[in-house]
Amino acid sequence: MKALLIGEYKNGHIDESFYELVGFANKIGADSFGFAVAPLDVNIEYAGKVYIADISKAKEYNPKVHKDLILKLIEQENPDIVVFSHSSYGWDLAPRLAAALKVAQISEIIDVDNDEYIVPFCNAKLRRKVKPNTQKAVLTLQAGAFSPVKSNTAQIEPLDYIEQDDNLEFQGFEITEKTGVDLTKAEVIVSAGRGVGKKENIEIVRNLAKALKGELGASRPVVDAGWLDPSYQVGTTGQTVAPKLYIACGISGAIQHLAGMKKSNFIVAINKDKDAPIAEVADVFVVADLLEFVPVLTSKLTK
Repeated sequence: MKALLIGEYKNGHIDESFYELVGFANKIGADSFGFAVAPLDVNIEYAGKVYIADISKAKEYNPKVHKDLILKLIEQENPDIVVFSHSSYGWDLAPRLAAALKVAQISEIIDVDNDEYIVPFCNAKLRRKVKPNTQKAVLTLQAGAFSPVKSNTAQIEPLDYIEQDDNLEFQGFEITEKTGVDLTKAEVIVSAGRGVGKKENIEIVRNLAKALKGELGASRPVVDAGWLDPSYQVGTTGQTVAPKLYIACGISGAIQHLAGMKKSNFIVAINKDKDAPIAEVADVFVVADLLEFVPVLTSKLTK
């Protein structure tokens, strides 16, 4: 199998997500090569060939131009799969490319089982295996699902610029202003998940965080429900953290959340569901009702 890996150039360098695509390609045993719109002298830690379209000409993002560049490369190299990160870039460009090629697209892949791709559904509570029924396929990978792989400096191959699309102009990115708590600097984080049941029960988790002199965090369902401000959210759409101790209270372990906290030094998970996915990454997994267990633990720590 041959894989075309689509990198993203951000903030003066190739985004780290590219190396997760490399890890995916290695896991499935695919021969791979890369593509990115970037400066021609960009540094890429990848043992292979990467085609670079000059960003000063192709611009940071123009969907038609970037799509046409990739189509040209596909015609030249004939890959079996084209792989994007499941990011705003991938969300926008992958379906355009799949439609142009008239091939299957599989989004938000979190794992592979033989020749089948595993994707979440039902708000990441369940997983299913899917397989494209076209010879080629366009894929997007969930952030953090595959271990990044870095190697030597890549062999850069310039890719000729394609005529600009004058109907669309890239205006730039808006960086979201950070407000509230900065969890990235916390040594201890105690996070509340959907399992707390209701907003009032957040205090049970907050009290444990205070007893440990740590910070309160949250999973996305808690933030979506309006129980906590978005600044508390841990995960791919929140903050990526790596504390010395991370305690997950009532968090099932959706891949988006795991990607944001799995680099924690020590992970404790408290969940009454013994089959919760978070057990796979936890150093200690407590099967208990958090509303009963956490107050007792807090009391012991306080004394």
